[in-house]
Amino acid sequence: MFGTSGIRGTVGEGVTGALALSVGRALGVETDRVVVGRDPRESGATLRDALAAGLRESGTDVVNLGVAATPTIARGVAWEDADAGVAITASHNPPTDNGIKLWQPSGQAFDGKRREEIATRVRDEETALASWDGFGSRRTADHGERHRRALVEAVEIDAAPSVVVDVGNGAGGVTADALDDLGCAVETLNAQPDGSFPGRPSEPTAGNCESLAALVGSTDADLGIAHDGDADRMRAVTADGEFLPGDVLLAMLAREAATAGEQVAVPVDTSLAVADHLAESGIETIRTPVGDVYVAQAASQPGVAFGGEPSGAWIWPGETLCPDGPLAACKLAALAAETPLAKRQADIDRYPIEREAVEVADRSAAMEAISERVSEQYDDVSTLDGVRVDLGDGWFLLRASGTEPLIRLTVEARTAGRLAEIRERAVNLRDEAAGE
Repeated sequence: MFGTSGIRGTVGEGVTGALALSVGRALGVETDRVVVGRDPRESGATLRDALAAGLRESGTDVVNLGVAATPTIARGVAWEDADAGVAITASHNPPTDNGIKLWQPSGQAFDGKRREEIATRVRDEETALASWDGFGSRRTADHGERHRRALVEAVEIDAAPSVVVDVGNGAGGVTADALDDLGCAVETLNAQPDGSFPGRPSEPTAGNCESLAALVGSTDADLGIAHDGDADRMRAVTADGEFLPGDVLLAMLAREAATAGEQVAVPVDTSLAVADHLAESGIETIRTPVGDVYVAQAASQPGVAFGGEPSGAWIWPGETLCPDGPLAACKLAALAAETPLAKRQADIDRYPIEREAVEVADRSAAMEAISERVSEQYDDVSTLDGVRVDLGDGWFLLRASGTEPLIRLTVEARTAGRLAEIRERAVNLRDEAAGE
């Protein structure tokens, strides 16, 4: 029922009001107060109400944050002294989808054990329904202002830059407000919340952010910021209109967040260039399975100063264990104020890397066949998440998507010629195994 990023699926098929009610009842077994919010998708209002009904009939009080960024909801759990938080969101997925993600008071998403406990209760229809006079209460709250203040307190900017913020018709308007308070000249794109995402697709990729890149490159703006629908992701554009690769942005943010002797948590599909760049400052990288929940788990450990994913999830454990796109935007604006992002990028090596995905009927069966073939042919194989083969001068990773029926392939090498060789080998192995 749960993927690496909570429950996600097509509204009316995998994700329904009945499912939301069941999750609310399952969560209500163990909670007294729960914070609930949603991104701008219209289906979110119905799903939120159904989930809140399941909580309230279990005797749990509900604090409704309305339309809010996922990091605002995650932070709000502690601010409301609640036991858990729920974000009704499909994050960067298309408007046909929606989902449910659960949060702990620390700001960290529910881990695998807690997700499985909820899933088991849903399957077994385990509830703890209250008597007619024991229903939980419901009240509304707005923590956007408190989130904004937290961002301003966490960042210092001397010579504030000019920033274009592409909200993507999502819930991340707090970014523009915080940057304005920090003294930045702010212009917005797609700032009106609209769950159909009319301005651009929700995922902030280079292809989807061409308008942002063009605007930044043709004006005197110092950088551009882009969010997804619930603003847990942040991607960026340099002053000359170049969309920053996720690995470069990860290396940039991590180098500033950590100091010599500290660690940075990154997923297994992260470029070698990140580890090389951080090693120059005596910073160690530790690898995790793909998914912000796993990066957050690693970031919660002593000595880990930062966690990030090339897809755009950034975690400063001293602030919150939730990926906080608005916080990342403010942190990056502070870096751009000191040194232009293009110059920072030039200091980071970039190796040839390719990422692709193929759709499969049964991702579990496909990965089982792939694992068998890889284990037969290679000795240095990591199974932390999928199968990752280290070839010295390059590597490849094959893993099942946590949210879609896909097998993802990442290949990297220090030269383009070697990349082509490794890619051909990995693709052949994948296709042969998937065909079985």
